[in-house]
Amino acid sequence: ADEIRSGETGAIRIGTNGTLAFNFLPGIIAEFQQEYPDVYFDIKIQASRQISSWVASRQIDIGFIDTPIPVAGLEAEIHTLPCVCIMQKDDELAKLDCVTPHDLKDRQIIAITGNHNVDRQLQEIMSTSGIDLKYKVSCTYFALARYLVSSGNYLALVDPINGSAPNNDRVTCRPFSPTIFHELAMITSRDQKSDRVETRFKNIISAYLQRNMKK
Repeated sequence: ADEIRSGETGAIRIGTNGTLAFNFLPGIIAEFQQEYPDVYFDIKIQASRQISSWVASRQIDIGFIDTPIPVAGLEAEIHTLPCVCIMQKDDELAKLDCVTPHDLKDRQIIAITGNHNVDRQLQEIMSTSGIDLKYKVSCTYFALARYLVSSGNYLALVDPINGSAPNNDRVTCRPFSPTIFHELAMITSRDQKSDRVETRFKNIISAYLQRNMKK
């Protein structure tokens, strides 16, 4: 963003984890460049800690990470998203208005690699309900979990962006109760002031995520 001249041209450097990389940012950026065709985007996919370090050292302008934020001295805008249960469209659970812990009994569940907070919440809920979880696959990204669900008889708890993405695949989603939340942070450097175009881009992201918080 430092190179943007008169708020119309230049580059916005983004670091993101898997939550927004595949089913969110590509469409947002394509639409944004219709309004600002001379703004170049550089997107890097990395773990949250590395993204935080890049933002702190001003190697990138905007970061999207899971909470908690591992590096001090950053501006953070937190979005709390209610997770959904994804399954194939012809799955019996697709007939339900809402999926509950008892609906997961004896089903093959996809875990998110790295002791993810979504998995920790699900494990606690299932333990309270007296139901054993049957994890069959572990993967790094919510988007990859969706591809796995599309390919086999799996279920997964994912964020609403990846869960409801119009991917024209075999997957649909239903709310899960009790609600499991995924916290996403948009981070920037406190020492780097955003220009008009970067601010416009961040506002678009914020508005979209706010709508997903209300689903």
